[in-house]
Amino acid sequence: MKTLDQKIIFPIMGEWLNQKNSLLLDFSNKNADLLKLDLQSTQNFNDYVFGFLEQKEKKYGHGGYLENRMIYQRSTHFQQGESRCMHLGVDVWCEAFHPLYAPLDAKVHSFADNNNFGDYGPTIILEHDLNEDKFYTLYGHLSRSSLKNLAIGDKIKKGQKFSELGPFPENGDWPPHLHLQLISEMKDLKGDFPGVCAPSELEQFKLLCPDPNVFIIRDN
Repeated sequence: MKTLDQKIIFPIMGEWLNQKNSLLLDFSNKNADLLKLDLQSTQNFNDYVFGFLEQKEKKYGHGGYLENRMIYQRSTHFQQGESRCMHLGVDVWCEAFHPLYAPLDAKVHSFADNNNFGDYGPTIILEHDLNEDKFYTLYGHLSRSSLKNLAIGDKIKKGQKFSELGPFPENGDWPPHLHLQLISEMKDLKGDFPGVCAPSELEQFKLLCPDPNVFIIRDN
């Protein structure tokens, strides 16, 4: 897919993330705090994330594109065969029910409630066609109400609110956050797409899933 000009994008969170309102969070094994944390307890995990943001006086936490993450050890969903630990999207951690806005004109490609512990929970995939360049954006960990009255093919205008972040446990049982993923080809999948891959798969998935931070962060 072609390089996107950020000037034509509406910020998905309704505002751009920057150094004043957000903080980069580390969920790799380099973060010693995670080694002390009971990640099986979503409440404990939630208290850690939002306690840290409150301490730093930030509205949002963000990060994770291509990060090797230890937090997926909390769920057997990521441990079948070769362990999947490489994160293919970017996360924005903020309070539940925060509205999300379409970054570009779109139509609903597909949606589903991926209802496993540690999975996406309610998920919407939008299809974009920008000057005959077709690509997709995936939004995971939404509220169940985001899927109500939704239909495949629905048109969504740039800047239109189309969903909101979900609380746990309905969001896949995670501290509230958006998993945003940019996808160049859906491979006939609907309502779901791998958001984490095994290290041996990383090179092929990097081609399918470019860096989505262009939809989230702008410091000027």
